[in-house]
Amino acid sequence: MAESTGRGIDIDPTDGRDESASQRADRNWAEILQELRVTQTGTQIISGFLLSIVFQQRFHELDTFQVGFYLALVVIAAACTALALAPVALHRQLFRRHEKVRAVVIANILLRATLALVAVLTTGVVFFIFDVTLNRTAAITAACVVLVLLVLLLLVFPRSVAQILRRTEPAEHA
Repeated sequence: MAESTGRGIDIDPTDGRDESASQRADRNWAEILQELRVTQTGTQIISGFLLSIVFQQRFHELDTFQVGFYLALVVIAAACTALALAPVALHRQLFRRHEKVRAVVIANILLRATLALVAVLTTGVVFFIFDVTLNRTAAITAACVVLVLLVLLLLVFPRSVAQILRRTEPAEHA
C-alpha cells in the first residue's frame, strides 16, 4: 500500500513518479490551488452579477419570493467565496509546521464542498433569471435541466471515468 506520511519515501511507487511524501503534497497542493482559482473566478463573476442586480431599475418590480431568492443567492455566493478561501487560510495557519499532507486532505474536502455549493449557486442563478424574465414554470424547468447537467458533469462523469480507468489499469497498478 502507498505510504502517506513517510519522509523521503515515494508515496505510490507504482504510479511512475519518483517523489517523496513532501514532494507529492507540494504537487497536490499546487493542483488544489489551481482548481480553487478556477472555481473562485466563476464565483466572482456570478457574485458580481448578483451584486449589480440590486442597482437595476427593475429590481423594485421583483415579487417577495424573487427578492428572498435573490438574497439567498447572495448568501450562497458569499459562502462559495468563503469556502474557496478556507484552504488558503488553513495553509497560512499550518505554514512551516510540516502539515502539508493534512492540509491537502482538508483542502480537498473544502474544494469538493465548494464545487457542490457552486453547482447550487449556478442552478439558483439560472432559476432566478428564468423566473424574472419568463415565469416560475420556465424557471423550474431550466433549473432542473441545469442541475441534472451539473450532477452529470461534476459527479457522475468523473466517477465514471475513474471507474473505467480502474478497470483498464494494468494488473501491476491494481
